[in-house]
Amino acid sequence: MRAHAAVVGVRATAVEDARSNDNLGRVREGSGVVIGADGLVLTIGYLILEAQQVDVVLEADRVVPARVVAYDLASGFGLLQPLVPLRLPSAPMGSAAGLSPDEPLMVASGGEEANLSLAHLVSRRAFSGYWEYHIDSALFTTPPRTDHSGAGLFNAKGELLGIGSLVVMDALGQGEPGLPGNMFVPVDLLEPIYDELRARGMSRHSRRAWLGVNCVEVDGQVRVARVASDSPAEAAGALPGDHILRIDGTPVADLERFYKTLWRGSEPERVITLLVSRGGVEKTLRVRATDRMKTLRQPTGI
Repeated sequence: MRAHAAVVGVRATAVEDARSNDNLGRVREGSGVVIGADGLVLTIGYLILEAQQVDVVLEADRVVPARVVAYDLASGFGLLQPLVPLRLPSAPMGSAAGLSPDEPLMVASGGEEANLSLAHLVSRRAFSGYWEYHIDSALFTTPPRTDHSGAGLFNAKGELLGIGSLVVMDALGQGEPGLPGNMFVPVDLLEPIYDELRARGMSRHSRRAWLGVNCVEVDGQVRVARVASDSPAEAAGALPGDHILRIDGTPVADLERFYKTLWRGSEPERVITLLVSRGGVEKTLRVRATDRMKTLRQPTGI
């Protein structure tokens, strides 16, 4: 398969004091896909988040250093520029917009243990992640792959449709029988922001308010699962277990409403009012949100 030849391994080491190391570890491994005539590698952004060093892995004995071109918080994509030409074919870009449920798909990972397998689309819907992340359209496939991070999702023509992000237990969606699978970010999100990523390293939508809370949605309630250390939410007194009732006066019963209310407006650095229920007692928290992109650790100089 020609498209599989465009899939490479990605190995990143984050800066020593990166906030993301607590959840992702300092050394991260996954995949990426060569796109375009200039050999950029498209991957999932968390692999290269706060990276000190990034390598593209072609084979066990062939590793090429790369620089981070873009990390886009809003879409979840990352872009890499290998510092040495890879001399690999680029994957043709497809679109998930017209993808039918019965269309055969393939998932390809790269690197030392490259793998290719068949996949089946089981749902396409909005996705909200506990780490203050939301996209309006995501692709969910089965069977699940554990080497999903940055893997390419291809159609039978070899066109790239998505980039692997997660293993999920509810591939069919909430209210449906549990089914393990993978979530892919559709490449349709890349085309509108591609030039912006090349020029600025992120899209304008990545400048958004950040509180530092990991939240889960349970039975129509948004609850705080974890509060990041040294975060706006911690400074305001948020605690794990808090049930978020309102944000800036807007009732929230799901993560999508919570995030979209948090991110509305053009100024990320502002005071956010949260009404929470804690032990049956309502409390008002005033959180001074910050721009998430400003909190990310940068690589040290050479």
